[in-house]
Amino acid sequence: MKERRFKTRSVEETLALGGRIAAMLHPPLIVILRGEVGAGKTTLVKGIAAALGAAAEDEVTSPTFTIVHEYIGTSVRLFHLDLYRLETEEQIAVLGIDEMAGYPDSLLLVEWGERFESIVKRSAGEIYMEHGDGDERGLIVRLKE
Repeated sequence: MKERRFKTRSVEETLALGGRIAAMLHPPLIVILRGEVGAGKTTLVKGIAAALGAAAEDEVTSPTFTIVHEYIGTSVRLFHLDLYRLETEEQIAVLGIDEMAGYPDSLLLVEWGERFESIVKRSAGEIYMEHGDGDERGLIVRLKE
């Protein structure tokens, strides 16, 4: 597994880093987004979605209550999932992850996916985010080669 570490000091830097990380993500792919509530996972997804042409930054919102948001670009079908409110593998099974992951251009970015073995087994890695001082964030990107 290849690992890269980053640090951002503002929301703008986190958005820009999303663009750099987008270049590392080659669909079809499932990636787990890890980090505490408020660590900046959705901000990072905004940067990734914008860089991939799937959605403008202001169109990307947290899927905390809807569980899944889909953004379709010219070369990628981006699914942003937030599994925080789910508790069982049975709940995961009815989400249709097989269908989402079945597109050749699909990229699934899954918040709280580490809580579910079925997601961990299918993932190509993870992006871990942690709080620093103020708007500072530490990120570790681990992707299978």
